[in-house]
Amino acid sequence: MNKVDRPNGALARNVRRLGHLDLPGAGQVTVAGQHAYVGHIPNKQNLGTSIVDISDPGNPRLVATVTLDDPASHSHKVRVVGDLMVVNHERNPTPVGRRAEQLPGVRSELRDALGREPNRAELAQKLNVTEADLAAIEAAEKQPYRNGGFRIYDVADPAAPKPIHHQLTGGIGVHRFDMDERYAYISTEMDGFIGNILVIYDLRDPKKPSEIARWWIPGQHVAGGEKPTWSGKRHRLHHALRFGDEMWASCWHGGFRIVDVTDLKKPKTSASYNYHPPFPEPTHTVMPVPVKLGNKRIAITIDEEDQAQSANEEQARRGRPHAGMSIFDVSDYAQVKPLSLFEVSELDSPFARTPGARFGAHQFHERMAGTLVFAVWFGAGLRVIDVADPSAPHEIGYFIPEPASGRPAPQSNDVVLDQRGLIYVVDRHVGFDVLEFDGGRVA
Repeated sequence: MNKVDRPNGALARNVRRLGHLDLPGAGQVTVAGQHAYVGHIPNKQNLGTSIVDISDPGNPRLVATVTLDDPASHSHKVRVVGDLMVVNHERNPTPVGRRAEQLPGVRSELRDALGREPNRAELAQKLNVTEADLAAIEAAEKQPYRNGGFRIYDVADPAAPKPIHHQLTGGIGVHRFDMDERYAYISTEMDGFIGNILVIYDLRDPKKPSEIARWWIPGQHVAGGEKPTWSGKRHRLHHALRFGDEMWASCWHGGFRIVDVTDLKKPKTSASYNYHPPFPEPTHTVMPVPVKLGNKRIAITIDEEDQAQSANEEQARRGRPHAGMSIFDVSDYAQVKPLSLFEVSELDSPFARTPGARFGAHQFHERMAGTLVFAVWFGAGLRVIDVADPSAPHEIGYFIPEPASGRPAPQSNDVVLDQRGLIYVVDRHVGFDVLEFDGGRVA
């Protein structure tokens, strides 16, 4: 019989909390051995990564922190393989957004149209900002961001991480990524491209990573003469996960791609499917189910609820689908077929319409062992979903944490499982939870 309880103010079914830490807001959590590694979203303390001893699940202990020496950057993503820890290095959001990068093009466009240099009022109007904002944009233009990339650390002793190398890339830097014992599969901006692309690095010498290949969506390589068929950076790589000789690439409003990396130096697209529109929220992650279901090869995507709703937007959003999870038949790469959707109802969480908070889906544990998906919804916490019947996924457990002190809603941001089957969930505001599903281990 399913058990429903409220441990410490949380809402739960078939999931119980074993341990908790009030860690600052996080973007990603990963586990290696007896330690969890947590990447933090931009913060005033320049905190980059926390390392937590999880040998006793009921008493997680913070054993080390890594801070940033650049207040304009953050490191909210982290991976660990062996003795190497890799973290992203990405520019913090700014009040003027990316308009400083757009300014030269806008200035040139107006110059061609007007036959003279544009004045400040014309530039401000074209950028849709005030003249006061334009001054900040011009100041940012004079000091472009140059620190984007990723950093490598030696964590042979997790309590004493040692910096090895800062690899520079381009644009605003690196977002999410994957890695294994030899390679890092980096999602980053690069000069000459619009939006993030995949750059593969050989980490054989971690003091000097070497780039071995790039992959992108046709239309991104503007320096090579390509022209995008979409506006802005709507189609771009979010990140790509390696499974054997394939990379599974989530491409934001461009859906997903499956990339053949049999020859790692020459990645090539094997399959492509875009379900945006009609679904309005972008593809965050895609992965294959490790076993065939109904004699079909199955893939799962999860979208990201990309915006928090304000009080003024609550009425306008009604009727628009929240970000959710989709299931596809990828048995034939030439004819990918959608099979089903899984969404969390607004009735299933008391935080569904909280102003200033996101509600819909964000991420799942990126390596399945059977047919269970462990996913987080921002305002609906952890959801445990069985996809044994890919045409009818169903929920078998959940855990919605209480909001952090002073916050109106939880904002569950990432989830990972360890070799014991224990579940780790982090919150964008405050929170690191150690959870157990159904009182036992997950196969």
